Amino acid sequence: MRVTQNSKILTDEAVLAMLTAAVAKAGETGQPQCIVIVDGSGETLGELRMTGAKFLSRKSARAKARTAASTGAETVAIPDTVRPLIGLATAGEMTGLPGGLPIRIGGILLGGIGVGSGSGDQDIAVAQAALKTIGATL
Repeated sequence: MRVTQNSKILTDEAVLAMLTAAVAKAGETGQPQCIVIVDGSGETLGELRMTGAKFLSRKSARAKARTAASTGAETVAIPDTVRPLIGLATAGEMTGLPGGLPIRIGGILLGGIGVGSGSGDQDIAVAQAALKTIGATL
């Protein structure tokens, strides 16, 4: 019986680098964003609401990050027919809105990032820029 295992976690430096890259990309698009990064258990590691971002988008960004970390997939992978039900069943903790991406390094799921306040395409682009800065893949 195996009692322990080695695991990998995101470092503080990685979280800061991702937030910085996300803010830079949001600045390029001209759309202030809410950005949330969670670990594999859904706990928040870093969060930022840019000046001018919609304050309620913090909640959806967190739900996007937690959904991506929990499912290991982009939030848009949740089937359309299930989206309202999964939101209700989890009291809004999970969502199928665009802008949530899993964070993987070397095939290992480390967490998720959620971005909200822009269009779906803008949210996804900001999340992708954050992943790119640390060499993460979907």
